[in-house]
Amino acid sequence: MSVDVLETPTAGARQASLQLVHDVQQLLYRDARLLDEQRYDEWFDLMTEDFRFWVPVPQSRYRRDSKGVFEPGRMAHFDDSLAELKLRASRWKEATAWSEDPPTRHVHYVTNIEVEPAELDGEWLARSVVISLRNRNEDEENWLGARREDLVRETPAGLKLAHRKVFVTQSVLLAKNFNTFL
Repeated sequence: MSVDVLETPTAGARQASLQLVHDVQQLLYRDARLLDEQRYDEWFDLMTEDFRFWVPVPQSRYRRDSKGVFEPGRMAHFDDSLAELKLRASRWKEATAWSEDPPTRHVHYVTNIEVEPAELDGEWLARSVVISLRNRNEDEENWLGARREDLVRETPAGLKLAHRKVFVTQSVLLAKNFNTFL
């Protein structure tokens, strides 16, 4: 086969166009910026009403163990609906939220974005890697690394996040709290 010839996908297979990949990337970059700027109400606008946010606690297991590192139904840092996320974010605005006074400064890096068809038409699976760098006060610095799987849905209002799975690499969080969204 010549290097100038590209293999075509199976007839009838859905494939993400370059424009769709670009649009999904822009959605994820906007998502990160809104989190950095703590503009949670605008961040929530990027989501569908049935949005789900799942961050399971990884379990260190031997390779021979048949159970996975991330198991549904086991302990999770977050397993929240959109309404529950809104409640969490509203808490950080309260005067009694001492863990956020002074507020944490965030930088979210999003990279390695891949877009592929999901099971339903009009839905796309976006896989990415995210790193969250958090600074507080003068000398507190923490980072979290994770792989993400976002279900992105086409809606009349444009692309929206319908589900987010975040697979954190650290099995023990060294930070004093987990007051960030990934």
